[in-house]
Formats: sequence, C-alpha cells, structure tokens
Amino acid sequence: METAQLLEWFGYLASAIIALSMAMNSILKFRWINLTGALAFAVYGFLIKAYPVSFLNGIIVIVDLYYLYSFYSKKEDFEILTAKPDNVYLQRFLNFHNKDIQRFFPGYAYKQDAQDMIYFILRDMSVAGVFIASEIKSGTLKVSLDYVIPAYRDFKNGHFIYNQLHGKLAGARYLKVVSSTHSPLHSKYLNNLGFKQTSDGQFEKTLSNGTSK
Repeated sequence: METAQLLEWFGYLASAIIALSMAMNSILKFRWINLTGALAFAVYGFLIKAYPVSFLNGIIVIVDLYYLYSFYSKKEDFEILTAKPDNVYLQRFLNFHNKDIQRFFPGYAYKQDAQDMIYFILRDMSVAGVFIASEIKSGTLKVSLDYVIPAYRDFKNGHFIYNQLHGKLAGARYLKVVSSTHSPLHSKYLNNLGFKQTSDGQFEKTLSNGTSK
C-alpha cells in the first residue's frame, strides 16, 4: 500500500475516533477519546503538510489535557444522603434512569423493603448516584443496586461509598460486601473496585479499618 493511501486511512481513523468521542455520555470518556482523535489529527495534518489542521487539533489536545488535569486534580465534596424506602424522589430517580440502570442491572426493579439501606451519593451537592443494600448477616452487606449517572462514572463514587461502610457511617461496622454479577459492565465495575469473584459466582469485598481491600 502506498504512503498516500496509508495517510488517507490514518486520517479516516482519526475522524472515526473524533466521531466516537461525540457519542460518549460521560464527560471523562469524551475528553480521553477526543484527546486521542485530536492528537491523531494533529499528526495527520503535519504529515500531509496541512498545518492549519495540525495547529487547530493541537489546540484541541491542549484544551482536553487542561480539562483532564482539572478533573483529576479537583477536590470534590462527597456526601451521603440517607433515604427511606418509600422516598418519593428515590422512585422518580430510579424511573428516570431506568433504561440506563438496565444496562448494568438487567431486570432490576426496586421493591420497597424496610431493611434496605438507601444512600444517595452527592458530589458538590449534585446527586451522582444511589446505593441500595441490606444486611444479610452480622457485618455483611448484600448490594442490590450501586448506580452512578453517566456524568460521574469515574469510580470515585464507588471508592467513596465502600470506604464509608466500616465505622464511618452512623452505626456502620460492616466487614464484608457481596454483590451478584448482573452484566459484563457491572462485573468490570466490581473488579475495578477490588471485588473478588468467589466460587459460587458472587463478588465479594472485604472492608477493614475504614478502608476497602
């Protein structure tokens, strides 16, 4: 294949990456993929001597890097808001996000249970997700829902809530958290948070001294 054809295909690839970034509903994913596409386009423009194209995409790379740095270095204020099983906002939240919830928890349907622990996770006072679990035996929690809205899918919610389950939440002295696997997306999330799959297919995480392992 001639060099000109290779460059042309490289340009198509860069375009495809840029287009893919536009389909991301997560700001973080958008920035990373857009950065990759813009960098590829900058290189492509330089190679074909289309310097305005290279210059413009170089600026986009700098902008993406700036926002990524701001995102990772930003100090966010995390809080937990306790809700009761019959909370009206909880039901509206679950209904509103139901289609997305089904991607991670196929077939999930919330049923009110007085034994449920229900927490909204707030980030700078914005509702970022909801966590629902129940104590199945002393010191062990069974998670039925751990959902984060797309804009906040950076694993910070998960690390925060699981670090709160041993001695930080009022009355909480949990030593272990278990969760069923619901989908490949959910399994990937659990693995990233340090859960280990057991022989019966469950996922398990041990908590100690206010930190998770």
